[in-house]
Amino acid sequence: MARERDGGGRSRRLGKHVLLIAFGVAMLYPLLWMVSSSVKPTELIFRDPSIWPTELDLRNYVDGWTALRHPFHFYLFNSAVIAVAAVIGNLLSCSLAAYAFARLEFPGRKLFFALMLSTLMLPIQVLIIPQYILFAQLDWINTDLPLIVPKFLAHDAFFIFLMVQFIRSLPRELGEAARIDGCGHFRIYSRIIMPLALPALATSALFTFIWTWNDFFSQLIFLTDPDIYTMPVALRSFMDGQGETAWGQLFAMSIVGLVPIFGFFLAGQRYLTQGVATTGFK
Repeated sequence: MARERDGGGRSRRLGKHVLLIAFGVAMLYPLLWMVSSSVKPTELIFRDPSIWPTELDLRNYVDGWTALRHPFHFYLFNSAVIAVAAVIGNLLSCSLAAYAFARLEFPGRKLFFALMLSTLMLPIQVLIIPQYILFAQLDWINTDLPLIVPKFLAHDAFFIFLMVQFIRSLPRELGEAARIDGCGHFRIYSRIIMPLALPALATSALFTFIWTWNDFFSQLIFLTDPDIYTMPVALRSFMDGQGETAWGQLFAMSIVGLVPIFGFFLAGQRYLTQGVATTGFK
Protein backbone atom coordinates (compact mmCIF):
# COMPACT_ATOMS: atom_id res chain seq x y z
CA MET A 1 0.00 0.00 0.00
CA ALA A 2 2.81 2.41 0.85
CA ARG A 3 4.49 1.67 -2.49
CA GLU A 4 1.22 2.31 -4.31
CA ARG A 5 0.79 5.64 -2.50
CA ASP A 6 4.39 6.63 -3.29
CA GLY A 7 3.88 5.66 -6.91
CA GLY A 8 0.65 7.68 -7.10
CA GLY A 9 2.35 10.70 -5.50
CA ARG A 10 5.22 10.56 -7.98
CA SER A 11 2.77 10.33 -10.86
CA ARG A 12 0.88 13.39 -9.64
CA ARG A 13 4.10 15.36 -9.19
CA LEU A 14 5.27 14.31 -12.65
CA GLY A 15 1.92 15.37 -14.12
CA LYS A 16 2.15 18.76 -12.38
CA HIS A 17 5.68 19.31 -13.67
CA VAL A 18 4.71 18.37 -17.21
CA LEU A 19 1.74 20.75 -17.04
CA LEU A 20 3.90 23.61 -15.68
CA ILE A 21 6.53 23.03 -18.37
CA ALA A 22 3.81 23.09 -21.04
CA PHE A 23 2.45 26.39 -19.70
CA GLY A 24 5.99 27.79 -19.48
CA VAL A 25 6.72 26.90 -23.10
CA ALA A 26 3.41 28.44 -24.19
CA MET A 27 4.25 31.67 -22.34
CA LEU A 28 7.81 31.80 -23.68
CA TYR A 29 6.88 31.00 -27.28
CA PRO A 30 6.12 34.64 -28.31
CA LEU A 31 9.47 35.76 -26.90
CA LEU A 32 11.33 32.91 -28.58
CA TRP A 33 9.56 33.67 -31.85
CA MET A 34 10.57 37.34 -31.62
CA VAL A 35 14.19 36.37 -30.94
CA SER A 36 14.10 34.03 -33.92
CA SER A 37 12.48 36.64 -36.15
CA SER A 38 15.12 39.22 -35.21
CA VAL A 39 17.82 37.10 -36.91
CA LYS A 40 15.78 36.23 -40.00
CA PRO A 41 15.68 38.16 -43.26
CA THR A 42 12.57 40.33 -43.26
CA GLU A 43 10.98 38.48 -46.16
CA LEU A 44 11.15 35.17 -44.23
CA ILE A 45 9.67 36.36 -40.92
CA PHE A 46 6.03 35.63 -41.75
CA ARG A 47 6.76 33.11 -44.49
CA ASP A 48 8.62 30.86 -42.03
CA PRO A 49 6.88 31.15 -38.63
CA SER A 50 9.02 28.51 -36.88
CA ILE A 51 11.27 29.47 -33.98
CA TRP A 52 14.25 27.72 -35.60
CA PRO A 53 15.63 30.09 -38.24
CA THR A 54 16.81 28.37 -41.38
CA GLU A 55 18.91 31.38 -42.31
CA LEU A 56 20.71 33.67 -39.87
CA ASP A 57 20.91 37.36 -40.70
CA LEU A 58 22.29 39.78 -38.09
CA ARG A 59 21.86 42.81 -40.33
CA ASN A 60 18.59 43.62 -38.55
CA TYR A 61 20.58 44.58 -35.45
CA VAL A 62 23.10 46.63 -37.40
CA ASP A 63 20.53 48.37 -39.59
CA GLY A 64 18.01 48.85 -36.78
CA TRP A 65 20.59 50.53 -34.54
CA THR A 66 21.05 53.36 -37.06
CA ALA A 67 17.69 53.31 -38.88
CA LEU A 68 16.07 56.17 -36.98
CA ARG A 69 16.91 59.83 -36.58
CA HIS A 70 19.40 59.04 -33.82
CA PRO A 71 21.35 55.85 -33.02
CA PHE A 72 19.29 53.54 -30.87
CA HIS A 73 21.49 54.03 -27.81
CA PHE A 74 20.20 57.63 -27.76
CA TYR A 75 16.67 56.39 -27.04
CA LEU A 76 17.93 53.81 -24.56
CA PHE A 77 19.68 56.60 -22.67
CA ASN A 78 16.50 58.72 -22.61
CA SER A 79 14.56 55.79 -21.19
CA ALA A 80 17.28 55.10 -18.63
CA VAL A 81 17.23 58.71 -17.38
CA ILE A 82 13.47 58.66 -16.88
CA ALA A 83 13.43 55.17 -15.35
CA VAL A 84 16.24 55.90 -12.87
CA ALA A 85 14.67 59.22 -11.87
CA ALA A 86 11.31 57.48 -11.41
CA VAL A 87 12.91 54.85 -9.18
CA ILE A 88 14.58 57.49 -7.00
CA GLY A 89 11.39 59.54 -6.78
CA ASN A 90 9.19 56.60 -5.85
CA LEU A 91 11.58 55.29 -3.23
CA LEU A 92 11.86 58.67 -1.53
CA SER A 93 8.27 59.90 -1.68
CA CYS A 94 6.42 56.60 -1.27
CA SER A 95 8.58 55.51 1.66
CA LEU A 96 7.97 58.82 3.44
CA ALA A 97 4.22 58.56 2.84
CA ALA A 98 4.23 54.93 3.94
CA TYR A 99 6.06 55.79 7.18
CA ALA A 100 3.48 58.48 7.91
CA PHE A 101 0.55 56.11 7.36
CA ALA A 102 2.18 53.25 9.29
CA ARG A 103 3.72 55.05 12.27
CA LEU A 104 2.24 58.53 12.72
CA GLU A 105 -1.07 59.37 14.36
CA PHE A 106 -2.79 62.34 12.71
CA PRO A 107 -6.44 63.35 12.15
CA GLY A 108 -8.03 61.69 9.14
CA ARG A 109 -5.28 59.11 8.70
CA LYS A 110 -7.67 56.26 7.92
CA LEU A 111 -9.71 58.44 5.56
CA PHE A 112 -6.64 59.61 3.65
CA PHE A 113 -5.33 56.05 3.47
CA ALA A 114 -8.65 54.86 2.05
CA LEU A 115 -8.67 57.69 -0.49
CA MET A 116 -5.12 56.81 -1.46
CA LEU A 117 -6.08 53.17 -2.00
CA SER A 118 -9.13 54.18 -4.04
CA THR A 119 -6.86 55.78 -6.64
CA LEU A 120 -5.70 52.28 -7.54
CA MET A 121 -9.07 51.76 -9.23
CA LEU A 122 -8.65 54.75 -11.56
CA PRO A 123 -7.35 53.73 -15.01
CA ILE A 124 -4.73 55.87 -16.71
CA GLN A 125 -7.22 56.72 -19.48
CA VAL A 126 -9.31 58.63 -16.93
CA LEU A 127 -6.37 60.62 -15.60
CA ILE A 128 -4.42 61.35 -18.77
CA ILE A 129 -6.62 64.23 -20.03
CA PRO A 130 -6.57 66.36 -16.84
CA GLN A 131 -2.86 65.55 -16.47
CA TYR A 132 -2.17 66.70 -20.02
CA ILE A 133 -4.10 69.95 -19.46
CA LEU A 134 -2.19 70.63 -16.23
CA PHE A 135 1.22 69.89 -17.73
CA ALA A 136 0.41 71.93 -20.84
CA GLN A 137 -0.42 74.93 -18.64
CA LEU A 138 2.92 74.41 -16.87
CA ASP A 139 4.61 74.24 -20.29
CA TRP A 140 6.00 70.77 -19.49
CA ILE A 141 4.91 69.00 -22.69
CA ASN A 142 7.88 67.66 -24.67
CA THR A 143 10.00 67.48 -21.54
CA ASP A 144 10.75 64.67 -19.10
CA LEU A 145 9.05 66.51 -16.24
CA PRO A 146 5.53 64.99 -16.60
CA LEU A 147 7.09 61.53 -16.36
CA ILE A 148 9.45 62.32 -13.44
CA VAL A 149 7.98 65.00 -11.16
CA PRO A 150 4.83 63.02 -10.13
CA LYS A 151 7.11 60.22 -8.90
CA PHE A 152 8.55 62.62 -6.31
CA LEU A 153 5.02 63.41 -5.05
CA ALA A 154 4.02 59.91 -3.87
CA HIS A 155 2.04 59.41 -7.05
CA ASP A 156 1.93 55.57 -7.04
CA ALA A 157 -0.47 54.28 -4.39
CA PHE A 158 0.53 50.67 -4.99
CA PHE A 159 4.06 51.22 -3.69
CA ILE A 160 2.80 53.23 -0.71
CA PHE A 161 0.54 50.33 0.23
CA LEU A 162 3.37 47.85 -0.29
CA MET A 163 5.67 49.75 2.04
CA VAL A 164 2.94 50.40 4.62
CA GLN A 165 2.34 46.66 4.88
CA PHE A 166 6.05 46.04 5.38
CA ILE A 167 6.57 48.81 7.95
CA ARG A 168 3.56 47.62 9.95
CA SER A 169 5.21 44.21 10.22
CA LEU A 170 8.25 45.73 11.97
CA PRO A 171 8.19 45.85 15.79
CA ARG A 172 7.04 49.21 17.12
CA GLU A 173 9.43 48.76 20.03
CA LEU A 174 12.33 49.69 17.74
CA GLY A 175 10.90 53.15 17.14
CA GLU A 176 9.88 53.59 20.76
CA ALA A 177 13.39 52.75 21.93
CA ALA A 178 14.82 55.25 19.48
CA ARG A 179 12.38 57.91 20.73
CA ILE A 180 13.60 57.33 24.28
CA ASP A 181 17.15 57.88 23.03
CA GLY A 182 16.11 61.23 21.59
CA CYS A 183 15.54 60.35 17.93
CA GLY A 184 12.91 62.22 15.99
CA HIS A 185 10.68 60.74 13.33
CA PHE A 186 13.07 61.51 10.50
CA ARG A 187 15.98 59.78 12.21
CA ILE A 188 13.79 56.78 13.03
CA TYR A 189 12.71 56.69 9.38
CA SER A 190 16.23 57.01 7.95
CA ARG A 191 18.28 55.07 10.53
CA ILE A 192 15.90 52.25 11.53
CA ILE A 193 12.94 51.78 9.21
CA MET A 194 14.61 52.21 5.84
CA PRO A 195 17.52 49.79 6.44
CA LEU A 196 15.04 47.16 7.62
CA ALA A 197 12.70 47.88 4.70
CA LEU A 198 15.30 47.02 2.06
CA PRO A 199 13.24 44.12 0.59
CA ALA A 200 10.19 46.36 0.13
CA LEU A 201 12.36 49.13 -1.33
CA ALA A 202 14.01 46.72 -3.74
CA THR A 203 10.62 45.37 -4.82
CA SER A 204 9.32 48.90 -5.42
CA ALA A 205 12.47 49.83 -7.33
CA LEU A 206 12.20 46.75 -9.53
CA PHE A 207 8.55 47.27 -10.42
CA THR A 208 9.03 51.00 -10.94
CA PHE A 209 11.94 50.45 -13.31
CA ILE A 210 10.14 47.80 -15.35
CA TRP A 211 6.86 49.71 -15.57
CA THR A 212 8.57 52.99 -16.47
CA TRP A 213 10.91 51.36 -18.98
CA ASN A 214 7.99 49.65 -20.73
CA ASP A 215 5.61 52.59 -20.48
CA PHE A 216 4.42 53.51 -23.96
CA PHE A 217 1.13 55.31 -23.52
CA SER A 218 2.22 58.15 -21.21
CA GLN A 219 5.48 58.70 -23.05
CA LEU A 220 3.67 58.80 -26.39
CA ILE A 221 1.28 61.45 -25.06
CA PHE A 222 3.84 63.75 -23.43
CA LEU A 223 6.84 63.25 -25.75
CA THR A 224 6.04 64.27 -29.33
CA ASP A 225 9.46 65.59 -30.34
CA PRO A 226 11.62 62.84 -31.96
CA ASP A 227 14.69 64.34 -30.29
CA ILE A 228 13.44 63.29 -26.84
CA TYR A 229 11.81 59.96 -27.73
CA THR A 230 12.29 57.09 -25.32
CA MET A 231 12.86 53.49 -26.35
CA PRO A 232 9.16 52.38 -26.49
CA VAL A 233 8.17 55.43 -28.55
CA ALA A 234 11.19 55.01 -30.82
CA LEU A 235 10.17 51.42 -31.55
CA ARG A 236 6.89 52.75 -32.93
CA SER A 237 8.88 54.67 -35.53
CA PHE A 238 9.76 51.37 -37.23
CA MET A 239 6.06 50.99 -38.07
CA ASP A 240 4.88 52.93 -41.10
CA GLY A 241 1.23 53.90 -41.33
CA GLN A 242 1.32 52.99 -45.03
CA GLY A 243 2.15 49.37 -44.20
CA GLU A 244 5.91 49.52 -44.83
CA THR A 245 7.04 48.16 -41.47
CA ALA A 246 10.64 47.07 -40.93
CA TRP A 247 9.68 44.00 -38.91
CA GLY A 248 13.16 42.54 -38.66
CA GLN A 249 14.65 45.75 -37.33
CA LEU A 250 11.67 46.27 -35.02
CA PHE A 251 12.09 42.83 -33.46
CA ALA A 252 15.86 43.24 -33.19
CA MET A 253 15.62 46.56 -31.34
CA SER A 254 12.82 45.14 -29.16
CA ILE A 255 15.22 42.43 -28.03
CA VAL A 256 17.84 45.09 -27.29
CA GLY A 257 15.24 47.00 -25.25
CA LEU A 258 14.48 43.90 -23.18
CA VAL A 259 18.08 43.37 -22.06
CA PRO A 260 18.06 46.06 -19.29
CA ILE A 261 14.80 44.65 -17.92
CA PHE A 262 16.19 41.13 -17.68
CA GLY A 263 19.38 42.43 -16.09
CA PHE A 264 17.52 44.54 -13.53
CA PHE A 265 15.14 41.67 -12.75
CA LEU A 266 17.92 39.12 -12.28
CA ALA A 267 19.84 41.52 -10.03
CA GLY A 268 16.80 42.13 -7.80
CA GLN A 269 15.05 38.77 -7.97
CA ARG A 270 16.15 37.72 -4.49
CA TYR A 271 14.89 40.96 -2.95
CA LEU A 272 11.67 40.74 -4.98
CA THR A 273 10.84 37.31 -3.58
CA GLN A 274 11.71 38.40 -0.04
CA GLY A 275 9.77 41.66 -0.35
CA VAL A 276 6.57 40.07 -1.64
CA ALA A 277 6.77 37.32 0.99
CA THR A 278 7.01 39.82 3.86
CA THR A 279 4.43 42.45 2.85
CA GLY A 280 1.23 40.53 3.32
CA PHE A 281 0.91 39.03 -0.17
CA LYS A 282 1.17 35.41 0.95
